[in-house]
Amino acid sequence: MLVENKIERIFMLSLDLPSTAFSEKIQLTSRILLIEDEELIRNMIALNLEEEGYEVIKANNGREALNILERQHLQGFGDNIDMVILDLMLPEVNGLDVCRLLRYRGNMIPILILSAKAAETDRVLGLEVGADDYLTKPFSMRELVARCRALIRRNSVNNNISESVRQFKDISLFPDECRVMVRGQEVNLSPKEFRLLELFMTYPKRVWDREQLIENIWGADFMGDTKTVDVHIRWLREKLEKDASHPEYLITVRGFGYRFG
Repeated sequence: MLVENKIERIFMLSLDLPSTAFSEKIQLTSRILLIEDEELIRNMIALNLEEEGYEVIKANNGREALNILERQHLQGFGDNIDMVILDLMLPEVNGLDVCRLLRYRGNMIPILILSAKAAETDRVLGLEVGADDYLTKPFSMRELVARCRALIRRNSVNNNISESVRQFKDISLFPDECRVMVRGQEVNLSPKEFRLLELFMTYPKRVWDREQLIENIWGADFMGDTKTVDVHIRWLREKLEKDASHPEYLITVRGFGYRFG
């Protein structure tokens, strides 16, 4: 019965394949991370997305997907991943936790959830943890491709509008305006504090030692004490953190330096 149900689902997926002759081709290749543990469904979705001009990176569990995204973040390999297609019922790390963790880390990549759970409460939960769209199985392949295209197009437009804005959780930094908003309130930063925060927000999770921060913010010819970094970090914490003694954003990495987020 289980095998028959799976075959039936695959058959329903294949009933409405996109017609290459009439579909809009992607001029610039977009990269999609497809996270689906059922091999037949995963390969069919990948095949049809590739027919539409997308590059597809496949993962069969949540942990593998998180590792792929983490490598991209730390190493900057290749082009960026433009969106994620995410099954909910995944081994090791389930889809909701993958979505929740990405948003917690400040990763705003578009996420389309695929799930056999069709109840309204399940759809609402998926959207509330940070997904941008929700599609129930079985689904039309043409509709899946259309939703992917819409999410990537919308994200591209938003990036063009706000490409100069740095955003992490409750902090928004506007480089062109030298302005910072924290939890909806504007805060006043000195030029050095602003440049420090901009550097941290441009490279979240990266650990910086004092010498690197001095070189990037004060310049290689700075002759003062490196402890000036600690002073500016303390001032920043007092302006950004809810509790400066238990920082959420500017974290001390003992023996190494500081990181943001």
